[in-house]
Amino acid sequence: MTIKEMQERKKELGLTYAQIAERSGLPVGTVQKVLGGITLTPRYDTIMALESVLGEEQPMAVKESAIPYNVKEQGEYTLEDYYQFPDDVRLELIDGVIYYMSSPTSAHQLIGGYIYSRLLQHVLNNGGQCLPMIAPMDVQLDCDEKTMVEPDVLIVCDRDKIINRCVYGAPDFIIEILSKSTKKKDSVIKLNKYLNAGVREYWMIDPMKKKVIVYDFDHDEYPVVYGFDGKIPVGIWNGDLEIDFAEVYDHVKFLYEREKE
Repeated sequence: MTIKEMQERKKELGLTYAQIAERSGLPVGTVQKVLGGITLTPRYDTIMALESVLGEEQPMAVKESAIPYNVKEQGEYTLEDYYQFPDDVRLELIDGVIYYMSSPTSAHQLIGGYIYSRLLQHVLNNGGQCLPMIAPMDVQLDCDEKTMVEPDVLIVCDRDKIINRCVYGAPDFIIEILSKSTKKKDSVIKLNKYLNAGVREYWMIDPMKKKVIVYDFDHDEYPVVYGFDGKIPVGIWNGDLEIDFAEVYDHVKFLYEREKE
């Protein structure tokens, strides 16, 4: 990565110099000088340390300076480790691997919030047991000690799965809103986890490409790809509710128009 790309990535992730220093193991002063453009020829190992934090999202080794317990090999972390992270550190645990999560963008939050409001209104108008929920919400997907995910939007119809600490078991319906840093995880790793755990329906929303990829696991009809001009039926409710993505786009189009200026 170039220094300029790192500066842009820092802004995208919403990280402070102190947070980058903590995760990379570099002194705060070094991070400030490199990303502030003061140090024009940083050392190779400094660049590599910064890329480990600012590059595409990957399973990242936990830094001893950030965590008050022994570092483990990826794949060996458990919920005991997960709960020792500070509350302000966003991450997921998948099959014993820690994945750090960047702060969501405005488009991400607006899209997720709008859809959640439509799901909730449908439940309020029609009753029933299903409960829509929105991140941050821990989901102990496999009911084991190796996985805890945080979907962007979810619906749980079995209220016994909702405990104070988390959703214990697979939700019926999940939406993930993709970003450059999460696309691989959401479209490969979590796709397979959700399918195998018993999630009935999974939507992936790609704001960059203005596409929605729908996996209706209940009916073996997947994937189906929609544009931001389509009406998408909620399969677990037999299409009684449709999300009109023309309306979703209208809700956020000012952000897209601003980017063209």
